[in-house]
Amino acid sequence: MRRLPGADLARLELYMSDEATEIRVNFGRPMPVFPLASVTLMPHAVLPVHIFEPRYRQMVAEALDGPGQIAMAVFEGERGVEECHGQPPVRPAVCVGQIVQHQKLPDGRYNVALHGVCRAKILQELPPDGERPYRLALLEPVGLSDGDETVLQLARERLVEALDSTPLADLRAAEEIVKLLRRDEEPVPMSAVLELVTVSLLRDAENKYYNELHYRLLAEGDVAMRAATIENELASLAALLRRAEPQRRQEAPKGVSWN
Repeated sequence: MRRLPGADLARLELYMSDEATEIRVNFGRPMPVFPLASVTLMPHAVLPVHIFEPRYRQMVAEALDGPGQIAMAVFEGERGVEECHGQPPVRPAVCVGQIVQHQKLPDGRYNVALHGVCRAKILQELPPDGERPYRLALLEPVGLSDGDETVLQLARERLVEALDSTPLADLRAAEEIVKLLRRDEEPVPMSAVLELVTVSLLRDAENKYYNELHYRLLAEGDVAMRAATIENELASLAALLRRAEPQRRQEAPKGVSWN
């Protein structure tokens, strides 16, 4: 096992409702790994998960006896999806999730809610053993800083303009994101707003492009770099909506929403 010099214990803030809650992550100890086919959790986001496989039921039970943290990982390539019941390789970037709610069902399954805490990178995997049927990993924190808000101010202003003065303003989540960006009292860090934009505006579970985009954003520790990537993606989305404007003016078919 490898311990990280000088960075074992990280204190991070979760923005839950309107209050910041401090969470401690001990990167000097291995963490349970739960791999899925695509990025399902980003920092500051909440993910409901139904746990039914016996090995992951044990993982959740043992996590709840400890700090209640799980590293949400992504399978490497198509092989992972095809061999998910084994131990196929995973990609290095993960999101550390904190179990904030859990319900154990009578048959041993769990319903849990994970709140994304921070980005991390897998340094070393510890395979299952005779008593533990799931893998662990030693992690290295990635991009713990919220970034320099002074440097990010121009990106904040451009994001407000994009979500308030382009076709993106018609999207359901845009108005709430703009309110967060304009909040004067206890402003929400730009890093947290970018995560919200990612999961609410730049998502399509069936689209490989967006799945890869989410992984790139998860792996990127620099807030300014994430902001630039997201700006470019939103510009492309706005251009697509402009091209679709004549069609959007027509009456939408019954049961169809342009949002």
